[in-house]
Amino acid sequence: MGRRIPRWPRRWSNHRGGTRIPVWLLLPAALGFGFVAGPLVGLTDAVDWSHFLGLVTSDSSRIALLLSLRTSLAAALLCVVFGVPMASVLARMHWRGMPILRALVLLPLVLPPVVGGIALLYLFGRQGLLGKQLDAMGIQIAFSTTAVVLAQTFVALPFLVITLEGAMRTAGDRYERVAATLGARPTIVWWRVTLPLLRPALISGTILAFARALGEFGATLTFAGSLQGRTRTLPLEIYLQREVDPDAAVALSLLLVLVAVFVVLVAYRRSGVSGTDRRSLVRG
Repeated sequence: MGRRIPRWPRRWSNHRGGTRIPVWLLLPAALGFGFVAGPLVGLTDAVDWSHFLGLVTSDSSRIALLLSLRTSLAAALLCVVFGVPMASVLARMHWRGMPILRALVLLPLVLPPVVGGIALLYLFGRQGLLGKQLDAMGIQIAFSTTAVVLAQTFVALPFLVITLEGAMRTAGDRYERVAATLGARPTIVWWRVTLPLLRPALISGTILAFARALGEFGATLTFAGSLQGRTRTLPLEIYLQREVDPDAAVALSLLLVLVAVFVVLVAYRRSGVSGTDRRSLVRG
């Protein structure tokens, strides 16, 4: 008989795979969790709970929140429109210049948001590269609600593209090739095989893009300004309230945190596609 493999103590085991982690990882992990949770605990402690509801439901706060929700939803939809084809190109096409395209996609993640706003301003502003032609046609984008949506899309798009590209690379192209050998045209393969397999990643990526757009500040302020009812989103309202009403700024910050936590939890409670579902996709 072969040598018996010892079972790991249950308290150190992953509940699915039974894989043990080194004990020394627990301390830095605990410190990391504490570092993330600590500021949120401090923010919660600083809230004036007796006036919380009134602070987050004032006219200016309500207008800023509704504007943020509308523009973030529009930005998330734009991320889907552009991000799904971009992720498909990055994951499925083979070209020497692909690393350059991937670097361009990742650029908004590492650029300071203010720099992104300035870049958008010099593209769509009245004296920008495209803005001159648009202004001649009577179309002004900078310092408008449209500018808010574009700024949010610029910073949120990489979240969706990266999520989808990773999912496509992990899934591979086996089922797509099988469908193609059965005579399915590329468009049919895309709609009947590729897209259903990507549905969980598409949902989570869209939700994360929405959350990122909701919290955008620097690019929005630089490119769209801060006009109440038009471009003053909730992060801009928090920034302004910090100078005149710190209690309102703290209450609105906690509100934004709660919305973001809810969105992230929804994104990560998605369900995968089972093997049975995949086989049915290929047969369909």
